[in-house]
Amino acid sequence: MITRPFPVVTTRSARGGFTLAELLVSVFVVAIIILMVTQLMTSATAVSRTGNKHIDTDTQARIVLDRMAMDFAQMLKRTDVDYYVKGPTNYSGHGGGHGWGHRLGTGQLGSDQIAFFTQVPAYNDTNSSFQSPLSLVAYRVNQGSSTGNPSYLRLERMGKGLLWNGASNGTNQSAIYPIVFLPQTIGAVGSWSAAINNFISGNTSLSQDPDYETIGPGVFRFEYYYLLKNGRLTDVPWDRDARPNQTSLTNPEKIGLKDVESIAVAIAAIDPASRALINSANANTPTVNSLLDLASDMDDFATAPGRGNNGTKRIGDMEYQWKTVVETIASTGVTSLGSPVPPEAAKAIRIYNRYFDLKSL
Repeated sequence: MITRPFPVVTTRSARGGFTLAELLVSVFVVAIIILMVTQLMTSATAVSRTGNKHIDTDTQARIVLDRMAMDFAQMLKRTDVDYYVKGPTNYSGHGGGHGWGHRLGTGQLGSDQIAFFTQVPAYNDTNSSFQSPLSLVAYRVNQGSSTGNPSYLRLERMGKGLLWNGASNGTNQSAIYPIVFLPQTIGAVGSWSAAINNFISGNTSLSQDPDYETIGPGVFRFEYYYLLKNGRLTDVPWDRDARPNQTSLTNPEKIGLKDVESIAVAIAAIDPASRALINSANANTPTVNSLLDLASDMDDFATAPGRGNNGTKRIGDMEYQWKTVVETIASTGVTSLGSPVPPEAAKAIRIYNRYFDLKSL
């Protein structure tokens, strides 16, 4: 028998290593991956931060607009009660005299104000035994001094509970007023004066009222206008074609708001962190108020004098201008007056609007 030898296996103990070029390529690839992951995380953080800011402003806007919806739904829609609303008589037509959104000054008083009677219960600590289900409701953006004023440039709501008619017939400053019917007006009643005044008027005593509370801490701009039953948008609360001689809601005819189909409200809101960022940008220049300048760059609503549907504005025109202002400031970092606004703070500002159907006769 022939025996064949087993094959001899030779084992090589030498091991191959990475070359310098391979190490450099590996490090380069790892660095690129780390950079990409870092950028993704940074972008995600920025998106998350902006999203959280928008959640803050969305929540505030919903609270404010829902509260307004309740007040407007219960408004006393009569021709024998007074309304403090924008028009050519009650005040200068545009935000208590705020002319076209071009800063505060003589005859330009900032955001709009509104006051009306409504069937919404409110607080009144004067004499609760005569409390009625009626109240005087008012909205304004507080424009007092920014120093030591926690409500400055924040939306406030007044809910002043009224007493039953006949509880008092006093006419002095401290009297209890149950009167809501014309010829008595909101502006003529001393204890209701804050409903039609703001701190910018220079009379602090007429502007303060304990029944005002901050309802929109992030809302720094407030404007409204009217959708009439003829389909036109206007800053005058009646149909000028049907009533060419009308000068107010009561003269020559008592019409109330019966020509108004809806009141459109627009607000601008900012989250607390972005407001603080803007305040920090003004820390070294106390005479500059960037948020006020930003709000002033936002146009008022005014019936356009041009051609078209009797020269009226189109739905969304004013809100679009507000959005353009915010986008421009977010790009340039300054207002039209050159006041500094951190771009990230401007990007967090949101514009909201809602139409409230008055369901008037």
